[in-house]
Amino acid sequence: MAGYALRIRGVKKQYRLGEIGGKTLREELQRWWAMRQGREDPLSKIGERQRIVGDKILALDGVDLDVREGEALGIIGKNGAGKSTLLKLLCQITAPTEGEIFYKGRIASMLEVGIGFHGEMTGRENIYLNGAILGMTKAEIDEKLQDIIEFSEVEEFIDTPVKRYSSGMYVKLAFSVAAHLDSEILIMDEVLAVGDQDFQRKCLKKMKEAAQVEGRTVLYVSHNMETIRRLCNRCIVLDEGRLIFDGDVDQAISVYTGIQEGLKGSFRYTEEFRPYGRFSHLFSIETLDLVGRERPEFSEGETVRFRIGCRAMTHLKTVRMRLEFWYQDGTKVGSMLSNAIFDVSLGDCVFFLEADLMGLTAGQYSADLVAYMADEHALETILDGVYPGIVFDLIESPDIDHHVKWSHQYWGHIHLRDMRIER
Repeated sequence: MAGYALRIRGVKKQYRLGEIGGKTLREELQRWWAMRQGREDPLSKIGERQRIVGDKILALDGVDLDVREGEALGIIGKNGAGKSTLLKLLCQITAPTEGEIFYKGRIASMLEVGIGFHGEMTGRENIYLNGAILGMTKAEIDEKLQDIIEFSEVEEFIDTPVKRYSSGMYVKLAFSVAAHLDSEILIMDEVLAVGDQDFQRKCLKKMKEAAQVEGRTVLYVSHNMETIRRLCNRCIVLDEGRLIFDGDVDQAISVYTGIQEGLKGSFRYTEEFRPYGRFSHLFSIETLDLVGRERPEFSEGETVRFRIGCRAMTHLKTVRMRLEFWYQDGTKVGSMLSNAIFDVSLGDCVFFLEADLMGLTAGQYSADLVAYMADEHALETILDGVYPGIVFDLIESPDIDHHVKWSHQYWGHIHLRDMRIER
């Protein structure tokens, strides 16, 4: 365990379902008979991986993970991926069905609002209770008591039973207790969403200090990719109980959000391609082609050219185009508007669009393509849109000197013009 706070080997967790889940008595009987004969669920979708076997579900399926001391690890994945189950195993709330978990030091956790608090006890009494659970002495808790109370912002109500606290007050006190009491490992599960924005910022700063200054290990689960990117220096992705990615934060977010690599430079926006359908029956974006290249891979500062094939179902005036850019972590970077207005006749039409990528820094981006009209009152009518219209990689250009490697995590996604400095 030298240098490691946590080591997980081949961990599986299986739960028994409370019901078979058929919509009708006939379906339940079919499932029951299949279970008796040891066959697959006859009502499951073809090609679906079997997490449910009989009346059991495999919440975690053979997870291996090492976490170093002082590391801030993000854990992301869709609902039901196994994130909360993994944290409950680490906190020893439940035991793994198979596999082993090794850890070094004490664990402070906040998995749900108010978990570990006794409703009839006051906030002050619950601080002492949580400290005692961690093995701290009264003198050690006394030393940190005032810092906990001040950070929580509930000093006025600290001697009130916590059953009278709002959910926001619960979160503030619970986080303050977990963050300030002596523990080598701090585990947080999507709890900051309840607090107000100022308190969220304060919590993120405290967790950064815990990992970067105090050398504590932080495990953080969230669906907010911005907080994951700001806090964590490493990230894992869980999917259907399996660990499918472990590494760089931006790459992990790219895996989670489903941005795909290796796309060709030609797109056909068929009905199957459009998860949100078509916006109107007046105008349709049909194709997009890169001009002069095969793959959507560009250099920083490059101007790129697209050919857009469209179809108008009627004569339209004042048609415009817009590109809306997103970074791979889901951050909206900005939008680019066409500098011209077009009249479009009935039938097929073609637009050539040039986009200047100056300012965007190296990384993976997607761009939504939107066709719209605006009236004399600047009210917009969307004719059609494809989301995303294109996914592309932006690579570092030798002609652009950032002096050091650009940090998306701390500096953002746009390189503004260099400022002038004199002495």
